[in-house]
Amino acid sequence: MGPVAAGRPDPAVMARLRSEIRISAYLRRCQAGGAFATVLRRGDADAGVVVIRSYQPGGPVRLFIETRQADGSPAWRRLGGAVLDEAEADRLVAREASFDSDLWVVEVEDREGRLFLDDPVLDD
Repeated sequence: MGPVAAGRPDPAVMARLRSEIRISAYLRRCQAGGAFATVLRRGDADAGVVVIRSYQPGGPVRLFIETRQADGSPAWRRLGGAVLDEAEADRLVAREASFDSDLWVVEVEDREGRLFLDDPVLDD
């Protein structure tokens, strides 16, 4: 693995951190960037998968769930279409939670629509 960019966490270290710690760091990063972020659903503190629910005020909702790439490195996958209405986003999150009781859901509201994700978002 090559050097890690200044100010960016090492993905290998982040993958080993407890979910609770990773989410706490993510919330601080969002808030430091001027966005509002909060935990909507608490999952397993050690190994719960995270869903990011992102929207711009007055705009559609976007959902992203943690996943792994073929090489094992962390990434994010979009849930549903590119943009969703509130009801569809709620339905998709409820479906994921029915499969995984350890699921975390974090909501981010940012006027610029930023996601604050360090890992890549995979194409559909």
